[in-house]
Order: sequence, then C-alpha cells, then structure tokens
Amino acid sequence: MLRHVGHRRNFKHNIRLAAILCLTAGLVNVAGLLAFAVLTTNVTGHVAYFAESLAQGDLQLARIIGLWMFLFLLGAFSSSFIIGRIGRNQVFAYTIPILIEIIILFLNGLYGYRYDGSLLQKELFAGSLLFAMGLQNAMVSMISGSVVRTTHLTGIFTDLGIDLAAATLPVALQKTGLRQRIVLRLMIILFFLGGAIGGGYSYAFLQHYTFLIPAGLLVVAMFYDISRVHLIKLYRHWRHRLSS
Repeated sequence: MLRHVGHRRNFKHNIRLAAILCLTAGLVNVAGLLAFAVLTTNVTGHVAYFAESLAQGDLQLARIIGLWMFLFLLGAFSSSFIIGRIGRNQVFAYTIPILIEIIILFLNGLYGYRYDGSLLQKELFAGSLLFAMGLQNAMVSMISGSVVRTTHLTGIFTDLGIDLAAATLPVALQKTGLRQRIVLRLMIILFFLGGAIGGGYSYAFLQHYTFLIPAGLLVVAMFYDISRVHLIKLYRHWRHRLSS
C-alpha cells in the first residue's frame, strides 16, 4: 500500500491507500470542526476567511488564518522534503511523515481537554492538525503519483464529473483505465464521507479522544506493509525449506 511506487504500483494499492487515509482525513476534518470550530483538512475555506478578515481590518484573525494556511503548506513541504532526502523508492521512506502525523493526532487526543476556546489554543491545536493534513496530502500524492487525494474533495468531484462524462462516449473513444478511475474517485468520496460521519458520532461520546481513532488507523497503515514484507519473507523461507 505504501511501499509500492512508480511502475510497481497498481489499482489495488491505490484503493487500499484511499480507503484508510480518506477515512482518517474524514475523521480529522469533523473532529477538528467540532473540537476547535476549524476545518483542518484543507485551506480553501481559510482563504475566504483570510480575505474577509483583511477586508474588515481584523489583522489578528488574518494573522491566525494566514498561519494555518502556512502550516498546511509547511506540512506538505516537510513531507516532500523528508521523502526526497530518504529516496522515493526506498521501502520505508514514507514512515517518518506518517509517524509525525500519528504523534500530532495522539497529542491532540490526549491534551485536547485543555482547550478552553482561547485564540492562542485554537491557533495551536488547529494549526497542528493543518500541518498534519498537509503532511498526509503530500505524502499520499507522492506515493500514488498524484492519483489519490485524501484531505479534500473539490478536485475529486471535478475529476469524477469529467470521468462520468467521458463514460458516456462510445467505448472506442474512452481512454484506458476510465472505469478504474471512476471507482477510485467514488472510493475516495465514500470513505471520506464515512470518516466524517464516524467522526461526528464518535465525538459525541469520546470528545477530544476521537483523534486517537485516526491515529490508530495510521498505525495500522504504517505497519501493514512492514508486517506484509516479513510475512512474505517468512512464507518464502518455509516454502524453500519444505521443497529442499
């Protein structure tokens, strides 16, 4: 799911990646909104609020929103920088960005009860989540070759509309892989929505501990490939011993 890149990557890898990380992003999006009244998985809405606060002369709010947008950008930069330094084709090059995201989500889950509604704490908690989502979005984009996006749906709905329109053309005019692209985009939307609904229900009972759920999902995603590699090696070892 995470270790296959480039020509070694196929449709099933992208489906698994989209399923678990879109679920994570949906959970974080709604939990962040309910906990801190901030959308934490994209910056589109923040641009509008930033412009509005500037127009109204609220420079303090503009500074905070500008910081949030910068932190999302910094997260994307950091993820790309780390992966680029380690090497995109290294088996576990994506472990560090995921680990950083897990730590951020765990800290929000464990210390979110301290949030008192102040601007300073909102700036800190929401900013850390935006940084984490920037990390995830860039990481997933690099893994999938910009095929999968997990933290926002605007582009996904646009691409789905284009693909659905293309599906109405005669078969001879349709591009290769069209059906797979439609399925993948639907999976992204459905799992993000599922995560958002799950986050809404979970927050009613768990409050800030809801952030521990996406952190746990990322732990599963991180160790999935590691355990899979070891199991495959173990299977080949025993198959060789039995055949010899």
